[in-house]
Amino acid sequence: MDPRIREHAEIIANHSVDLQEGDNVVVDAHPVAEDLVVALHEVIGEKGANPLTTTQRAGKRQRRAFLRNSDGEFETPEHELALIENTDVYIAVRASDNVTQTGDVDPETSSAYRQARRPILEERLGIRWCLTQFPAPANAQLAEMSTEGYENFVWDAVNKDWAEQREHQANMVEILDPADEVRIVSGDTTDVTMSVDGNPTINDHAEHNLPGGEVFTAPVPDSVEGEVLFDMPLYHQGREITDVYLEFEDGEVVDHSAAKNEETLTEVLNTDDGARRLGELGIGMNRDIDEFTYNMLFDEKMGDTVHMAVGRAYDDTVGEGNEANDSAVHVDMIVDMSDDSFIEVDGDVVQRNGTFRFEDGFEE
Repeated sequence: MDPRIREHAEIIANHSVDLQEGDNVVVDAHPVAEDLVVALHEVIGEKGANPLTTTQRAGKRQRRAFLRNSDGEFETPEHELALIENTDVYIAVRASDNVTQTGDVDPETSSAYRQARRPILEERLGIRWCLTQFPAPANAQLAEMSTEGYENFVWDAVNKDWAEQREHQANMVEILDPADEVRIVSGDTTDVTMSVDGNPTINDHAEHNLPGGEVFTAPVPDSVEGEVLFDMPLYHQGREITDVYLEFEDGEVVDHSAAKNEETLTEVLNTDDGARRLGELGIGMNRDIDEFTYNMLFDEKMGDTVHMAVGRAYDDTVGEGNEANDSAVHVDMIVDMSDDSFIEVDGDVVQRNGTFRFEDGFEE
């Protein structure tokens, strides 16, 4: 086994989820990630914890079969909810043998399915959890890389000094955490402002998402004004969505478009009232993620980017007494900030063309 796989497993156990003796652990992974699952079981055994492996999260072929043969109406699967209620640690491993497996599932059906499973998501977010990636060949193909090249890319981004990364990102937390208003400007289209007043800024150094490499907070839901062109594509429900455009008034999306698969974007925004408001503002700061790979777990952490998510706000990013945007979805979209762009916090430019004011080469 590649020693980097064992290192990956140890970072998950020791850094991301703080695995303890006696923990009940669910490892949710596609069979193509078997090597990482085996390495995780080695570490789980050494810790004296109790593993169970499932393929619910990554079993997209099974999910496709179920959704395409359903009537489009779903109830929360109580047996799966009971499993998570009796779980201490949930480890989700992304990997795929076909990244577009669910591309021919009706978007309305997928949306209804997610709504029914929302109590399971809420329960999972209340325990120790980690989402990570195994470098499977299908994911390498989507990233337009060789399998070996993608393996190097993934493990360079994952197996790193997370204490050092936390210190680097703390510079931006110090700027954003006490802030009131943030303005994002990029190119000729993107110019959006939002309040983050009273909402904490989280330093993501790979506790829940591995790799980490961002700082993020929640906008005050009704404060977002302006327009955004998300010039980097995303994959959602097995479909590529490109050039997403959103216009906000009083925090709500009042106009939207996409160059490709606009109907999928529309279904996301129509999921519920909260899906038309922002739940997250994130700033990518992981310099080891230097290529776009059509994988939001990595792409949103890439240096020289900003991402915003329509839908649910994470509880940790909402201050006491502030409104939390509530939704069954959380869909991240990315703006390239490497050129003709800046981030302004309370009237001061804190990043220009991808360079932060605490880095060498920053220009006022």
